[in-house]
Amino acid sequence: MVGISNYGSLQLSKESSSTWSNIHGSNDVQLLKPTLRKQGFEITSVCDNEATATTIRKMLDSFSSKCKNGDIIYIHFSCHGQPVEDIDGDEDDGWDEAIVACDAKREYLKGVYTGENHIIDDELNEYFCKIRTRIGKNGFVYAVIDACHAGSSYRGVENEDSIIIRGTNRGFSSSGKLFVPRINKASQIRIESSKSMSDICLIEACRSYQTNAEIKENGVYYGSLSFYVNEELKKTPLNKNTDWIGHVTKRMSQDPRLIRQNPVVESSCGTNL
Repeated sequence: MVGISNYGSLQLSKESSSTWSNIHGSNDVQLLKPTLRKQGFEITSVCDNEATATTIRKMLDSFSSKCKNGDIIYIHFSCHGQPVEDIDGDEDDGWDEAIVACDAKREYLKGVYTGENHIIDDELNEYFCKIRTRIGKNGFVYAVIDACHAGSSYRGVENEDSIIIRGTNRGFSSSGKLFVPRINKASQIRIESSKSMSDICLIEACRSYQTNAEIKENGVYYGSLSFYVNEELKKTPLNKNTDWIGHVTKRMSQDPRLIRQNPVVESSCGTNL
């Protein structure tokens, strides 16, 4: 589990061109930990200034090497997200999606920062495939990504009316390319299955062109997806049955604070939304 609240910004308004605004990603980890422990999961987590790209990669390397046949795996990211200009040409819209480690900058700075602390979806997929192969067809992987790649990355002073958004609508580009999000209204996307790997289900907080708003519960800010995942897992054992995800998406759709936000589920198996 990765949760980042503190990106080192002391600002309460729009961040500068290279820094990220602070959010409340670590709250999500603290919320979910006792729920998952109660179900018997062994948890490794990293938060805030410890959640560097190097540390996250080392954790994923170690984790993927320790997984065993038949394991049920839960991977969680609560942080900023950002589109990154695609270099290898595997993205139809010309952009990869990345999770933003605490030591990542918002913009390309030649000779200073070139994106090495952004962890793009291609890299995450390599870890996911390694894990899926190790746990085999008897296992299952859930990956929850409570970030977004089209947000304003704006936050106001924390009061009852403030809106805190994760992510940024500014693409990370070495060529100065302008990010224009692709309008894809699909809420469920099929991932190719494999005879040599477990099934996987990725749950993302919103569509690629939408913002991901935090919500306030009992005076504490949480990622909206993380909050409702926790609500369901408090009463549902985490196994290969994915029906609980449909309850999460339904509850999010009924929350008036999330009227402009639709979660997306990518799965290699049938998932009832």
